[in-house]
Amino acid sequence: MRWLEVHIDTNHHGLETVEAMLSGLEIDGISVEDEEEFQDFLENNHEYWDYVDEDLSRRMAGRSRVTFYLEAKEAGFAKLGEVRIALEALKQSRSDCGTLLMTLDDMEDADWENNWKQYYKPMEIGKRLLVIPKWETADPGQRVPLYLDPGLTFGTGAHATTRLCLTALEDLIKGGERVLDVGCGSGILSVAALRLGAASAVAVDIDDKCRDAAGENAALNDIPPEAMRIYIGNLLADETLSEKVGGGYDVVLANIVADVIIALAPKVQGLLNRNGVFLCSGIIDSRAEETAAVLNANGLEILQRREDNGWCAFTCRVRE
Repeated sequence: MRWLEVHIDTNHHGLETVEAMLSGLEIDGISVEDEEEFQDFLENNHEYWDYVDEDLSRRMAGRSRVTFYLEAKEAGFAKLGEVRIALEALKQSRSDCGTLLMTLDDMEDADWENNWKQYYKPMEIGKRLLVIPKWETADPGQRVPLYLDPGLTFGTGAHATTRLCLTALEDLIKGGERVLDVGCGSGILSVAALRLGAASAVAVDIDDKCRDAAGENAALNDIPPEAMRIYIGNLLADETLSEKVGGGYDVVLANIVADVIIALAPKVQGLLNRNGVFLCSGIIDSRAEETAAVLNANGLEILQRREDNGWCAFTCRVRE
């Protein structure tokens, strides 16, 4: 039996995040190498050796790496595709986790960069949506088709956080809404809102790559540029961008991470109209209560909590 040995390089701070990401993909048999823990172990266990092998010290220098194994067959390549997508999500949403470089051993002649595509198939989301990768064809039937090129940006529908948002979005969009998508990534949520009947969407992300990705996905779904405006910048820090984005939205979306949602919470009321709804996701379950407390402290009432594979999403409105 052939195995794929997969390595993800991060930093000490990012180890827990990478482990949580892999656990969410049902990959739990991992090994961790971390220079900080290695040095701490050496410092506190002097009595057990006279010297430390120099080769080992050199190998551990600057290393924080997670390693796991997948069978080199269809299921393994499919899982590798899921890891690739989720890893790109981390790269887009986190800047404190090191390189997040994924490398593989014993791949022989397999072209994993393209092989993963054959396992990314049309996905039914909720009751109304069918997410279709652009290289596939599918009859949507009574569902609303949402065509997507995942590229290298976050938002494919495959990740639990995006599924949570799309499922909630189906209930929120009745027709004619103004939508703001903070941390838009591939633009999947903005595009989905428009396909479901929203009148307009403003998509914002800090990564310039998202401009092209979101624009291309909008074009795949025949959404005119005037219906979906795309801005690049930090909504929390850029006052000029904040003025462009404005407020009075019916729906504000934030599929990011708990830290950013917590930082965004004080600003949410100013983005919503009187009856508007804030939908946030990307919250790992271990931080759900903390995030909920901050939302409540900033005048937001949690109407609904959704959970999927260790992740949480909250649907909120301004408390009356």
